[in-house]
Amino acid sequence: MHRIRTTTVALLSSAALTVGVAPIAAQADRPDPAPCAKQERQVQKAEDALARVTAVFAKQKEHVADARQDVKHADNRSERSAAIAALHDAQAKKSKAGEAKKAQQMRLAKANERLESCTAAQETPAS
Repeated sequence: MHRIRTTTVALLSSAALTVGVAPIAAQADRPDPAPCAKQERQVQKAEDALARVTAVFAKQKEHVADARQDVKHADNRSERSAAIAALHDAQAKKSKAGEAKKAQQMRLAKANERLESCTAAQETPAS
């Protein structure tokens, strides 16, 4: 009984390994349809993120301009101090959005650099 169970387990595990490895081997034989597809996706993703960050930055610039107008048109000391506090908050958010925009521009530049190096590697003939 023990020998039958051991043989059965060995056969089943062999079959499982064979079935599990076959798709991997078949996939390894096929060439990549678009060799720089990953880099192109990264560039597109970085461009989309830059567009979002740029929109946020523009919105924060508008908030700062509005806050400056509020400070300018404040009637009494309490309104003026509240407007100045709002202006400082808006300026801090604008600064943070500006840093995020600059970082995203760097990410986009790096993604473009990776894409260019990939396309250059594809264009040069392999020796």
